[in-house]
Amino acid sequence: MNGVIMFTTLINSNSLLNELKNPAWLIIDTRYDLMNKEAGRNAYLEGHIPGAIYLDVHDDLSGPPVTNRGRHPLPTTDAMNELFSRTGITKNTQVIIYDDSFGSFAARLWWMLQYMQHPAAAVLDGGWQAWIANNNPVDNSIKDILPSAFNQQPDTSNVVHIDDVQGHEKIVDSREPGRYRGEFEPIDPVAGHIPGAINRFWKDNLSEQGFFKDKQELKRDFEQLLMEVPAEETVFYCGSGVTACHNLLTAVHAGLALPKLYAGSWSEWSNTPGKPVATNTE
Repeated sequence: MNGVIMFTTLINSNSLLNELKNPAWLIIDTRYDLMNKEAGRNAYLEGHIPGAIYLDVHDDLSGPPVTNRGRHPLPTTDAMNELFSRTGITKNTQVIIYDDSFGSFAARLWWMLQYMQHPAAAVLDGGWQAWIANNNPVDNSIKDILPSAFNQQPDTSNVVHIDDVQGHEKIVDSREPGRYRGEFEPIDPVAGHIPGAINRFWKDNLSEQGFFKDKQELKRDFEQLLMEVPAEETVFYCGSGVTACHNLLTAVHAGLALPKLYAGSWSEWSNTPGKPVATNTE
């Protein structure tokens, strides 16, 4: 970005406030509610960070089941290039992403931009709640977007497909521990986890106040989790390839290399005949 310092993982509210009028910055609101698919867009229309545009996890950050057949399939390369062109992202754009769900949806877009080799993207630490708590400005106007010609190729080494998952030494399940252990399953047809997977609940990355924990603490956590396996050789998954991205963001923020994502995640695995399932009793 022409020598300008990039934000590549997280940004705090004060830093964003100082750059609100920077024409090279693009703010994206990704608030979403799995139980009410219009809630995020309606919240955006009621009020958002000034200059922010809205992208929907289901309509914009997911695609038809081509790359994988999970609940939120990863869009194709062409679809992502079209999306980022439509939103006006250029190679010099600093993208800032926020939600009101502790970064769980914002991290999905952050990961997509990494995948498409646009490193200048960061998630607002503390999200919408932190912005409001600091009495920062709120707007309800809709920003005019000047389309760009975003045309990047993905780093396909960052994605693992269903038949290659178990070929990796370290597999990490990002769902809450009860779902991982198979004690309950509120969404998918089978409870449990991919055999051999260990558990790192994505919310364990956060403090009680909803901010990311200290970077050094997170680094120790992830180094202990991964042991001697390089981060870039590990595979993370969740229910549908969304909250696993929170763990990927955290790993990079902690100073590790970007791990791999099994984008289809448990929603694809549990719906695929013949795929083995493990529980805490095994």
